[in-house]
Amino acid sequence: MRTIMKTFFSLAVVALLASCGNSELERRITKLEGKVAALEGKGGVASVSSPTITPVNNTTPAATPAPAEKPDGPLPLFSFSEELHDFGTIKDGDVVEHVFSFTNTGAAPLIISDAKGSCGCTVPEWPKEPIPVGGTGELRVKFNSKNKPGIQNKTVTITANTWPTTQRLRIKANVLKAE
Repeated sequence: MRTIMKTFFSLAVVALLASCGNSELERRITKLEGKVAALEGKGGVASVSSPTITPVNNTTPAATPAPAEKPDGPLPLFSFSEELHDFGTIKDGDVVEHVFSFTNTGAAPLIISDAKGSCGCTVPEWPKEPIPVGGTGELRVKFNSKNKPGIQNKTVTITANTWPTTQRLRIKANVLKAE
């Protein structure tokens, strides 16, 4: 289930990144992100099929890599105080930010290697130094609502030395259209 959701979400993010200037595609991606988040929050099961690889120029598709396995040994673990923040109603053009606080409740130092927003309008900042076992950290997320009217659901995907290797945080807002 989690693999299917990650594949589905990855395809949505790729589509969004390729089209950040296209408001119709951004609206569709936002809708998909909301559906993924709802399924994850309810423990639901998505009936999403795996993507099909289509050969180009009569070449055979590359072999799909085997899923990563959980590494042996002690691992760090994120424990966020919250994984969703709702900015409520804001005005078109507002730049808002929120700090997600976390604790490393695992058994090894936590190293965040990357954090990416689902669109250029969502920019995360994360600690670059390792977070020791029991240590705390903050991930700051800025959202620029310029030209983003309506309900917005954005995702920040964090890559770290945890298992699984990615963690998602979400923000949402209702952006009032500029007058």
